[in-house]
Amino acid sequence: MKDLASWNEGDWIVAIASVVLALFLLAGAWAVTRKQPEVGGHPKGLYILFFAEMWERFSYYGMRALLIFYLTQHWLFNDSASNIIYGAYVSLVYITPVLGGWLADRYLGQRKAVLFGAVLLTLGHFFMAFEGTGGQDDATINIFWLALSFIIVGSGFLKANISVIVGQLYPRTDVRRDGAYTIFYMGINVGAAIGTIIAGYLGTTIGWAYGFGAAGIGMLLGLVVFILGKPLLLGQGEPPRPLAKGTEWTMYAVGAVGVAIMWLLIQYQSVVGGLMLVCGVALLGYVLFEAFKLDKHPRERMFAILFLIALQPLFWGLFEQAGGSLNLFTDRFIDLGGVPAPIFQSINPIYIILLAPVFAGLWTWLGRRGLEPSTPAKFGLGLVQLGFGFLVLVWGAATVGANELIPVIFLFGIYLFHTTGELCLSPVGLSAMNRLAPRHLASLIMGAWFFATAGGNFVAGMIGAATGGEDGEMTREGTMAIYEQIGWVAIGVGIVVIIIARWVKKLMHLDTLGDDDVGDDLEGQSGAGLEQQEAGIHPSTRPKG
Repeated sequence: MKDLASWNEGDWIVAIASVVLALFLLAGAWAVTRKQPEVGGHPKGLYILFFAEMWERFSYYGMRALLIFYLTQHWLFNDSASNIIYGAYVSLVYITPVLGGWLADRYLGQRKAVLFGAVLLTLGHFFMAFEGTGGQDDATINIFWLALSFIIVGSGFLKANISVIVGQLYPRTDVRRDGAYTIFYMGINVGAAIGTIIAGYLGTTIGWAYGFGAAGIGMLLGLVVFILGKPLLLGQGEPPRPLAKGTEWTMYAVGAVGVAIMWLLIQYQSVVGGLMLVCGVALLGYVLFEAFKLDKHPRERMFAILFLIALQPLFWGLFEQAGGSLNLFTDRFIDLGGVPAPIFQSINPIYIILLAPVFAGLWTWLGRRGLEPSTPAKFGLGLVQLGFGFLVLVWGAATVGANELIPVIFLFGIYLFHTTGELCLSPVGLSAMNRLAPRHLASLIMGAWFFATAGGNFVAGMIGAATGGEDGEMTREGTMAIYEQIGWVAIGVGIVVIIIARWVKKLMHLDTLGDDDVGDDLEGQSGAGLEQQEAGIHPSTRPKG
C-alpha cells in the first residue's frame, strides 16, 4: 500500500470508485431483503438482474478498457491490426446473442441460458490473467485467444436473455417498463464505470494479470448474485416446455463447440466480416418470414423493429471508437494529468449514472404532457448528438498547436454528447424491442438487436484501423480528419430519421398494442389453457379481468 501522502489522482479515483461500489452493494442488499414484493415501485427481481448485470459489465468493461493497450503493448500488434482484432472481438460478442436468444426461446429458457453464459464468462475472464512473456511468438497467446472465445460465447448466452427477463417482470402495457429498462441500464453502467477504473488501474500500474483477474472476480460475483436471486425472478425466464436432461446438456455442448469455432474466428478477423454479411442476410430473411405470418398490426410492428435495428450499425460503429481508436488517441494526444488512460473509459458510464435518472424523468414528464418524442425520433436525436460529439473533439484539437496535448475538457465533451445520444437510443431501443416483438420471438429479436450492434462494432474496427494510416500507426491529423467526416455523416442521418419518425411511429400501432395480442400467437400458450406458467410467464404478470 502506498503512503496516503503519496497518492496521485489515479489512486484517489480508484479509492472513490471502491467506496461507491461498496455503497451500491449495501443499497442492493437492503432492497432485496425487504419483506414487501416491490421496492421503489419495481419488483425486487429487477434489482437482482441489476446487480447480476452490474458485475457482468464490471468484468466486460474492465477488460475492454485494457484490451487495445494489451494488444499494442503486450502482444505487440500495430495500431491498425489491434483495432481490427478489437472490432472483430466486440462484434462477435454481439453476434452470439442471436444463437443464445434462439436456444433460450426454444429450449433452455432465459434463466438457464444466463446461468450457463455466466459460467463461460467467468472462465474466460480468469483465462485472461495468463499473460506469458508477450509478443506474437509467445505460445501463451493461444490462451489469450481461448479466453476471448469463452467471453464471446458466454456473452451470447447472457446478454440478450437477461434483458428479456427484465421485460418479463412487467405486463407489456405497464408504464413502468421504460423506467425499468433505464434502471437496468444504469446497473450496466455502474459496473462499467467501476470495473473500468479498478481493472484499468490495476492493469496499468501493477500488471495485466491483476487487471484481468479483477474482471474475473467481478464476473464470479455476478454469477453468485444470479444464483441466489432466483426466487425473486417470480418464475420468469423458465424453459417454454419441460426440458429433458439430454436436451439441456446438448445445448451446453453446442456452447462448447461455439467456443472452439470462436477460437478460430478471432484469429482470422477477415473471415468475420464475410460471416456477418451472410448471417445478417439470413437473419433478415428469417425475421421477415416470421413477420409475414403475423396479422397486419404485429407484422407492421416487426417492420418498425427492423427500421430501428438498421440504425444500429451506424450508431455503434461510431460510438465504439471509444474502446479502440479513441482510447489510443486519449493515451497519446490528450493531456491526462498523469491519470492512466484506461480510467478515462469510465467517463461514459459515469455520465450515464448521473444522467439516466434525468432522462427517465424527462421522458415521463414529457409523456404526461403529450410532448415525448417517439422512439424513432429519439433514435434520430441520438445520432445527431453522437456526430456532434466528434466535432467537439475536432474543434478542441484545433484550439492548440499540432505538437501540444489537447486539453482533457474536450475529451469530457465528446463523451458527454455520446452519452446523451446513447441514452436517446440504447435503453429506449431495448424497451422497444421487448415491447413490440411477439413474445415467442422476443429473445430472437433481442438477439437481432445485438447482431446489428455487432455489425457496428465490426465497422468500428475498420474505422479505427483507418486512423492508423498506411503504416498502421495512428496520427493526430489523420484521426481528426476521420472523426470530422463521420461526425457530419451521423448528424445528417439523424436529421433524416427525425423527419420520417412520424411515419415509422404509425407502423408501431401503439394504440392497439395489448398484453394479449392474439396476432402474436404466443408460443406455448395456445394449448396451455390457464396454465400460463407453462410458457414461462408468471400469472402475476397478466392483467386481471
